[in-house]
Amino acid sequence: MEKLIVRPLVKSNISTVIVIDALDECKDEEPASVILSVLGQFVSKIPKAKIFVTGRPEPRIRNGFRLPLLEKVTDVFILHEVKSIQVNSDIRLFLRHRFAELADHQRGLDGWPTKEQLDLLCERAAGLFVYAVATVRFIDHKNNSPKRQLNRLLGSPESSAFEGMTKFTANATLDSLYTSILQEAFGDGYPQDDPKVRSVLGAVVLAANPLSPSAIATLLGFDIEEVSPVLSSAHSLLILHKDNNHPVRPFHKSFPDFIVDPARYANTRFRVYPPDQHTELLIGCLGVMNRSLERNMCKLPDGAINSEVDNLKERTKEYIHQALEYACRSWHKHLVDTTSAHRLEITSALHRFLEGKFIFWLEVLSVLDAAREVVNALEAAARWLDVR
Repeated sequence: MEKLIVRPLVKSNISTVIVIDALDECKDEEPASVILSVLGQFVSKIPKAKIFVTGRPEPRIRNGFRLPLLEKVTDVFILHEVKSIQVNSDIRLFLRHRFAELADHQRGLDGWPTKEQLDLLCERAAGLFVYAVATVRFIDHKNNSPKRQLNRLLGSPESSAFEGMTKFTANATLDSLYTSILQEAFGDGYPQDDPKVRSVLGAVVLAANPLSPSAIATLLGFDIEEVSPVLSSAHSLLILHKDNNHPVRPFHKSFPDFIVDPARYANTRFRVYPPDQHTELLIGCLGVMNRSLERNMCKLPDGAINSEVDNLKERTKEYIHQALEYACRSWHKHLVDTTSAHRLEITSALHRFLEGKFIFWLEVLSVLDAAREVVNALEAAARWLDVR
């Protein structure tokens, strides 16, 4: 903060606006946000600056703004206390613009949607802009007409359950939309496919770092032809790319929060149960490492140190595929959240890895410039073994 922000702004003396967006998505275990605590120490030293912070009102963020150094220089703006007529006007403008774009690219959409349909969508959004965005993403389906998608959404019992709400209602209206989208995407499928749906969605929302479809397939033991349809069916909830080697991300953090919470999503067919999915991802990571790790993965010259290899990054990309890199760097992050029901399977796979692949794992982390992560991984494994 002092070197990169305070000193340059003091020296330049320019008027500045600093935006810190989605502070709640920063991983932070302290009672009060670390970022806000540091900000409080230096905020009075930054000249001509305004700092705009956004985030959901989680306890550590509320506590951060209550710190004496910040509280007296902070104005709090609570988004869901904005008058609903103002928010609805913005949401209506957004929906009309996006629907007009759809109409420009497809025939037969003149006069669509009707005023009544637009009114109902604004009403159901209940002041949540993410609802409007998710709605448009759902309606813009490559295999179905927008009219059909809109009619199905408006006719869904799940999405109409909260009709008539015009103020912020603690996730209820957004949850109803997510429920409708998942039911539309997978509800007509065969029950025997449900575990695969849970596994793939679980890999998206619980991965330590975003995984590509190809990496998800490798870690979970599926063919890419099995993973891609699941992701495509949930396209309105995810950020997807044509390249199967490009990471998949939830389009909004509210979806991962929703799909793992039984109080918000009661459907056990598609709800992700974190201990089971962490166990599955851990077993996949250990399996990939036990199968793939070997001596001198990147074919480096004997006796060479990393800094002496000019094309080290190219070599790592060629010889260490995405799933293996993820497994080497993240297996321990899943270990700590596994279910005890699979402890024997986990212990067996962990033993094979530590006994037969340990040195090769260290080598891979070294060429990835991640050797410092070894300590965290081994400490996590020791703690887990002590408990089990």
